[in-house]
Amino acid sequence: MPKDPRNLDDLSIEELEAILARKKLEARGARLRRFRKSGRALRVRRDVDLQVGIESYRATPETTAESGVQKAKRNSTGASKLLLGVEIAAVMGLLFVLFSGVGAVKSLNQEVAEARLLPSPTPIIRAVVLPSGHTPPSSPGGARPNDAEIPANLRPLVQSMPAPEIPKSSPAHAQRIFIPALWDSPAPVVQGDGWEQLKKGVGQHIGTANPGEVGNVVLSAHNDIFGELFRYLDKLKPGDEIILSTGARDFVYKVTGTRIVEPTEVSVMDPTPRATITLISCYPYLIDTERIVVSGELVDS
Repeated sequence: MPKDPRNLDDLSIEELEAILARKKLEARGARLRRFRKSGRALRVRRDVDLQVGIESYRATPETTAESGVQKAKRNSTGASKLLLGVEIAAVMGLLFVLFSGVGAVKSLNQEVAEARLLPSPTPIIRAVVLPSGHTPPSSPGGARPNDAEIPANLRPLVQSMPAPEIPKSSPAHAQRIFIPALWDSPAPVVQGDGWEQLKKGVGQHIGTANPGEVGNVVLSAHNDIFGELFRYLDKLKPGDEIILSTGARDFVYKVTGTRIVEPTEVSVMDPTPRATITLISCYPYLIDTERIVVSGELVDS
């Protein structure tokens, strides 16, 4: 039988055991042959079986060795595949963490950059003239918004600004106004006090208090066009009632005073620490160069 060229360290346990068993059988067979030659041993069935076993083992050593090698290879291949799978999973997990980290850092950097950007300066525009201003209906061209009331240095800026957005209807908004000393029935209230809004009735200045709230409810209407709703504001006296209604409640204000001011006296629309009301219209009748302002305070709701 040819000698196995592999080093003992390269052999598996099964292969080493097979080689040791073969060596033992060969050694025992050699002793028996010596004993027979010297006449000290008899040939019995067991010896024959032993010889047959030796010959049989000699005929199949490679198969046994190869079987052990193949088994070791299979075990080694299975372990290698398992380790490969674990390594692939680990690499994929690492890549996921890296990409997630990069995305998070990029998003954070973008948020920081946006936070550091200074907002574009925008002009702070408040009313520069009181609402309801218009040219008299008897003037050439008839009644129209009176841009001449706007200070000349602010006129281009004011004219370039878009109209304020009209808020959506709310149950807290005023819907009707009734002044018993002047009218027999209520007038409608709309949000906004621009040219188009005041065609429909009394307009509430956007951003002022709602009925019953602490603050200043600012209402405007025309005196000589579109129903002349505020024509007789100068007839009101302290103590006269102004009833402002929402969809569910009535709020009673009482007049506290009346004054005539310039169209630029916008401070009359400022917020107040109490629940107050301010009525504004052009003055005098058919001249419209000034404003009449009626003030009142909430007394009942």
